[in-house]
Amino acid sequence: MKRDQALKLLHEHMQNPNLRRHCYAVEAVMRGLAIRLNPEVDEHARAELVEAWGIAGLLHDADYEETKDEAHTKHTKVIMEWLEDLDAHTDIKDAIAAHGWKYVDGAPEPKTPMQWALYTCDELTGLIVAVALVKDEKKLSAVTVESVMKKWNQKAFAAGVDRKQIEMCNEMLGIPLSEFIQIALSSMQAIAPDLGL
Repeated sequence: MKRDQALKLLHEHMQNPNLRRHCYAVEAVMRGLAIRLNPEVDEHARAELVEAWGIAGLLHDADYEETKDEAHTKHTKVIMEWLEDLDAHTDIKDAIAAHGWKYVDGAPEPKTPMQWALYTCDELTGLIVAVALVKDEKKLSAVTVESVMKKWNQKAFAAGVDRKQIEMCNEMLGIPLSEFIQIALSSMQAIAPDLGL
């Protein structure tokens, strides 16, 4: 499966611009994490790996608009049906399924680094966007790891963001929280125009 196929699928099923931007953000972060977590892979294999991780991020919520009223039972399951028709790699499908762990009935617990990366970075992108939006500039360029960390313990700020889920980056991926935030922030800053920030 190629990125242009994935993008077409996303746009066919998701119309909300902010939801699309969330998917773009998670794609960018997944690409950054693929590079960070696979330093030993040769250049050709790494390009394929980064593409697969990115596609998993891009499509992880592709069925959300169509399943949001029954998210606990249908989210991620509908997209699995779509991906069967598009010859998507098993790793991509497994990562998307596992990102619903603890939220979607029957979703498997993440097991691989790719699955844990998607599960832990999903919520972080929302927190970073929230930090950008309270800046005077309302731009990702104004956000730093320090400014994210300042908001980290303010439970009322971006209250819907599950900090414990993000913090699993250390235990499950071996990436300290501050570095994890830096990878996510840098990845999102690199596509800031696509995110409207």
